[in-house]
Amino acid sequence: MSVQTLPSKASDARPSRLRTTPTDANGQDARRRQRRREAVTGILFVLPTLVIFGVFKFLPILGAGAMSLTRYRLNGDVTFLGTDNYTRLFDDPHFWQSLGATGAYVVLFVPLIIVVSLSGAVLLNKLVRYSGTFRAVLFVPYLSSFVMAGIVWSWIFDLDGPLNAALDGLGLGPVPFLSGDQWLVLGSLALVSVWKGFGYSMLVFLAGLKAQPAEVHEAARIDGASNWQAFRHVTLPLLKPVLFFVLVIETIVGFQVFDTIYVMTGGGPNRASYSLIYFLYDQGFKFLDFGYAAAAGMVLFAVVLILSLIQRRFVEGKDAQ
Repeated sequence: MSVQTLPSKASDARPSRLRTTPTDANGQDARRRQRRREAVTGILFVLPTLVIFGVFKFLPILGAGAMSLTRYRLNGDVTFLGTDNYTRLFDDPHFWQSLGATGAYVVLFVPLIIVVSLSGAVLLNKLVRYSGTFRAVLFVPYLSSFVMAGIVWSWIFDLDGPLNAALDGLGLGPVPFLSGDQWLVLGSLALVSVWKGFGYSMLVFLAGLKAQPAEVHEAARIDGASNWQAFRHVTLPLLKPVLFFVLVIETIVGFQVFDTIYVMTGGGPNRASYSLIYFLYDQGFKFLDFGYAAAAGMVLFAVVLILSLIQRRFVEGKDAQ
């Protein structure tokens, strides 16, 4: 007589799906409502900034883009021209001259301000006493106006100014800082802009240095790394996001240079310092050709945007590695 073995419940039972109990469903609904409330709260907090940014940033950009397609007069007469302003712009030698002068200025200004601000941040980071006092003193030029800085430095760079007087005493003769070669003029202007604006980037670099873990630098010292080796292989890689943030910001500042040039050289000599913003200023406020000036502004916007996107992509690529 054979005995049949009945399958047990454990072996015969099929895997059952997890069922959501009413308690779990209520918990999920509560979490959804909580996330929804947090999202709405966050939007309400940033909404004033978004409105201000939209009104004073996006709308003017859209308005300038629309104006660049027209001939706009002060009396309100508007004539649609299509892309005629851009065609005229790209055929204008003064536009290309101003774009070249701006590019040369950026090439001089950006590396110089990064080196000066980073060096100042490294020195301040090593100070133990009176670091706050030195930070305040070095930040003072950033608080001054470009007009005041331009007037003071015009006197310093003058052929009869104190700098040339000191050079005469050394037998180097007077140097035409603001009336000589284009690279000399642009270099002098870049030096003034660096003196005026390096305080902001210096504080950004200093914040990045303060945020670096001390254990990494201690390990580098234990391994016998010199100060330069530690800076090159430890400090700079950790500072890379801050470095490229400053690079993007200062590149934008360089392309927007106007005040210093307007006060110190007026775009001269022979348009050696005739920047793109100065070209835009002349076309819009001197010749009242607002549509043409708007076209120049849109080209400047496109150049700065493309450079910023390239730098951002480069930063993301470096971080991914």
